[in-house]
Amino acid sequence: MANKGTGIFRYLRGDRGIWCIMMILSFISLAAVYSSTGRLAYLKQGGDTTYYMFKHLGILFSAWLIMYGVHRLRYTYFAKASLYLFWPVIGLLAFTLTVASVNDAARWIKLGPVTFQPSELAKLVLVVYMARQLTKYQPVIKQRSSFVSLLWPPLLVSGLIFPENLSTAALLLLTCFVMMIVGGVSNRYILSMVGAGVLFVSLMLAIFTFVSADKLPGRFSTWKGRIERFGGEKEEAYQVTQAKIAVAGGRIFGKGPGNSTQRNFLPHPYSDYIYALIIEEYGMMAGFGILLLYLWFLRRGIGIARRCRGSFGSYMVLGITFMLTLQALVNMGVAVDLLPVTGQPLPFLSMGGTSLWFTALGVGIVLSVSATVEEEQQTEISEKAA
Repeated sequence: MANKGTGIFRYLRGDRGIWCIMMILSFISLAAVYSSTGRLAYLKQGGDTTYYMFKHLGILFSAWLIMYGVHRLRYTYFAKASLYLFWPVIGLLAFTLTVASVNDAARWIKLGPVTFQPSELAKLVLVVYMARQLTKYQPVIKQRSSFVSLLWPPLLVSGLIFPENLSTAALLLLTCFVMMIVGGVSNRYILSMVGAGVLFVSLMLAIFTFVSADKLPGRFSTWKGRIERFGGEKEEAYQVTQAKIAVAGGRIFGKGPGNSTQRNFLPHPYSDYIYALIIEEYGMMAGFGILLLYLWFLRRGIGIARRCRGSFGSYMVLGITFMLTLQALVNMGVAVDLLPVTGQPLPFLSMGGTSLWFTALGVGIVLSVSATVEEEQQTEISEKAA
């Protein structure tokens, strides 16, 4: 029989380390969002600085409800769910390319007062679907037909996301690539994917180099400008400059909670650049601590995957934890000017709705696998004791 634990852990199954990480990130998120939305509150809410804090608190609460509810389910149910959701998600992604854009990018669908980003759902569905396919083709994983069957889903999903969200498409492809490596796909096919990736990136850079921005379609001109500014060929972007000022101003221990000055100048200090604001107020030590939290999350996920008896659960946990950790690293890299501007939110820290909910859904799936692993281990111990 599984250990019931004490305190709040009497009601929470699965890996306690991950639960603790989510709790810490939630508390940091509340403090950071409250501090970073002051200017927004004066502009849109008549100076009510608590409005966005309570709104974010409600979103966080609903995210925790999602995470709690999902972690109580048997993880094997998600394999069938991904099978049913895969093609509807493809339809939603195709639909977003035809609707009116929001923030100069056709990424959102409005459902009444809620704006829904299909790419957030697509990321989770694809990772779970890939875990299912890797498990299905495991006996013949080295064959070419298996490789083709594994390759087209991420190419299709990423291809539909790519025109309006390059960073998400790249993140998703890299996640699926890592899952294929772990799943045992033949090395020659892995190397062919690496070669194709290098060729594609080289082609993109060549286009950005030799084609002027006014002749590039869609968001290609935006990507060209970001790469040129990051490479030093153009004047640095305004948001990058303000983020660097915030990071430099924080020094080792920060200016203190609520004492940020750059929150009044940073675009989206409560979402894309929340990491820079946290460093300004709490210092580089806090920034390093947050980095360690995400790496700890990845480490806990790897541990769960290694202990899981079923291949599907292992691949799914690895895919989800790697994807969320990579997204966090990209966001932090942008905030400290190590990477070009991408627009990726910081998982479980940035203010948001659908992004936070789907992150909670992904973490709930990881905890569901962890809970099953713990139950199996407890059953083994009980049987040996008997």
